[in-house]
Amino acid sequence: MSVRDRALSALAFVLSATFLIAPALWNGFPLLQWDTGGYLARWYEGTLVISRAAPYGLLLAAGARFAFWPVLLLQAVLTVWVVALVLRTHGLGRRPLLLLAVTALLSAATTLPWLASILLTDIFCGLGVLALYLLLLRGDRLILAERIGLVLLIAFSASTHSATFALLAALMAPAALIWRFDHKRLPTTRLMSGIVALVLGAAFVFGGNYIVAKRLAWTPGGFALSFGRMLQDGIVKKYLDAHCPDKHVKLCAYKDRLPRDADVWFWASPIFDKLGRFAGLDKEMETIALGSLTEYPRLQAESALADTAKQVIAVHTGEGVLNSIWHTYGIVKRYTPDLVPAMKAARQQRGEISFAALNEVHYPLALAAMALLPLLMWLAWKESLPGELGELAATCTLALTANAFVCGVLANPHDRYGARVVWLAAFAAVLALVRAAELIRRPLGRPAPEPIFY
Repeated sequence: MSVRDRALSALAFVLSATFLIAPALWNGFPLLQWDTGGYLARWYEGTLVISRAAPYGLLLAAGARFAFWPVLLLQAVLTVWVVALVLRTHGLGRRPLLLLAVTALLSAATTLPWLASILLTDIFCGLGVLALYLLLLRGDRLILAERIGLVLLIAFSASTHSATFALLAALMAPAALIWRFDHKRLPTTRLMSGIVALVLGAAFVFGGNYIVAKRLAWTPGGFALSFGRMLQDGIVKKYLDAHCPDKHVKLCAYKDRLPRDADVWFWASPIFDKLGRFAGLDKEMETIALGSLTEYPRLQAESALADTAKQVIAVHTGEGVLNSIWHTYGIVKRYTPDLVPAMKAARQQRGEISFAALNEVHYPLALAAMALLPLLMWLAWKESLPGELGELAATCTLALTANAFVCGVLANPHDRYGARVVWLAAFAAVLALVRAAELIRRPLGRPAPEPIFY
C-alpha cells in the first residue's frame, strides 16, 4: 500500500470516528442518561447495584479526568474498526471512501452515532454481536491479531451488561448447531474462541466487581427485573390476590396500590422506598416471580410473547436522553465536580435536544431495515446475493429476536433496548445495496473480482 493510500485510509478512519461522536461534539459534552450516574458511581462508592456493571463503571472513572472524551473516542474507534472488518471480510476491503460513506450513511439514518456519543453500555451490545459474527463465521479471513482483538471486544461487551451477556450466549446456541452438522463451515477452534470470549467476559464481571466491592459476585439484577415485567403485565397482582393475606409477604398490605409500570415501581414508588428497595424486597420479589412462573405458565407464555413482540418494534432513538436526569447530575457533582460547568453548559442540560424530528426518519427506516432481513436471506439462498450476506442477515435476525426476548421478557420493553441493536439491520441492508450495485455494474458474463481480505 502506497503512502497516499495509507494517508487516505487514516483520514477516512478519523472522519468516520468523528461522524460517530458528532452528536456529543455538537452537544459540547458527552451525552448522559439516567443510568450513567449509576455506572460512574461504582468506583467511587465501592458498591454493587442492580444492572450497573462495574467494568463499564471503571472505564468511565478512568476517562473522568478528561471529561469522558476518551470513553467516546474508544467507543467510536471500536465501532469503525468492526465496521471496517465486516466490509473487508465481505470482499469490500481497501476502500476507505466506502468505509467513510457507509459510516456517514449509518450516522445520518440510524441511531448509531447517538449510541457512540453517550456514556452508556448500549453501543457494546451491537458491537459484541458483530464481533461474534466475525470471529465465528468470517474468522478464516482475519489475521491472528484481529481474532484476539475480537475475543477481547466480545469479552468486554459481555461484561458491560447482563442482558448483553445473555444475548451473546444465546447466539452461541445456533453456532453450536452449525458446528455440530458442518465442522468445515464452523471449525472447532472458532467455536472454542467464542466460548473463550464469553468465559473471559464472565471473568471480567467477577474481576471488575471484585476491584470495586472487594468481593466475587455477579452484577445484581436477576429476578427483580422479571418481577417488574410481571408487575407491569398484571401477573403480580393476580398472584397476590391469590396468596394474600400472608404476614410473611410484605407486599400483601399494598397489593391494591402497586403501580402498573415497572419504571415507576423501581424509581418513583414510595412503597418500594418504604419497604427497603432492592435490599428489602429482593427475596420477596424472587419468590413471587418464581411462584408466578409455576402457577400461571399459560399467562406467562402469553405475556412473554406479547412483550417480545412489543420489544421488536420498540426502536426509537434517544430514550432517556433528557435534561431531568437528576441522579446522574448528582453523581457527577459529587464525584467529578470539576466537570459540572461543562455539563451544565451542554445543549442536553439546556433542554435543546429533541428526538421527535429525528425519529420521523430513524423509526420507519429501522422498521424497513428489519423487514428486509428475510428478503436478504432469501436472495442469498437463491444465490442472487453472496452467501455471506445471508449469514450476516441471519445473524442480525437472531440477534434482534434474542434481544427482544431477553429485554422484553426478562426485563420489560423499552425503545432504548431495541435501538441498541436495530442499526445492525440497517448495516446489513447497506452492505446488500453495495453488493447489488456491484453486480448490476458488472458487465454481462464477466466474473466477479477476487475479494481482497488483507
